[in-house]
Amino acid sequence: MRIAVFCSSSPTIDSKYIDLATELGEAIADRQWELVSGGGHISMMGAVARGVRSGDGKTIGVIPQALVDIEFADHDSHELHVVNSMRERKAMIEDLSDAFIAMPGGLGTLEELFEIWVGRFLKFHDKPVIVLDPFGLYSPLREMIDHLETEGFVKPGQRELLHWTTSVDEALERASSGL
Repeated sequence: MRIAVFCSSSPTIDSKYIDLATELGEAIADRQWELVSGGGHISMMGAVARGVRSGDGKTIGVIPQALVDIEFADHDSHELHVVNSMRERKAMIEDLSDAFIAMPGGLGTLEELFEIWVGRFLKFHDKPVIVLDPFGLYSPLREMIDHLETEGFVKPGQRELLHWTTSVDEALERASSGL
């Protein structure tokens, strides 16, 4: 199984998020699954990949050339696909992956999460979409989504396609169950 992980690439976040990313990477490797990531080597993105490799797991990175040019690429990846744009990156990550886990992150992570979640609702794919949020970073987002549903902007059935989890084991169990 290949798990795509969306997460922060910011170097200015609390170390608890880096530790979470490492824990997720190690757990992916323990299950003998593969990681598909945005192909960066810093912050949470790099930590999850290093966690996978520390357990002899395989990592596949997908990164635009513009980010390679600024020395952002994880050259230790088992496979590193260099593409022309962010749109190509996201399409390849979707194609290569069997499930998606979003961890704490900023605008890029949110954009990836929403795109893959909408794709699931529109039946462009039928892969699990999971949020791993043990620290409650996304609690206001979850409340906003509930409010949007109450107001009629989130359609019935959309919210249920996004699985909220608080532990690595729970997130990976959701990924493997296909729910």
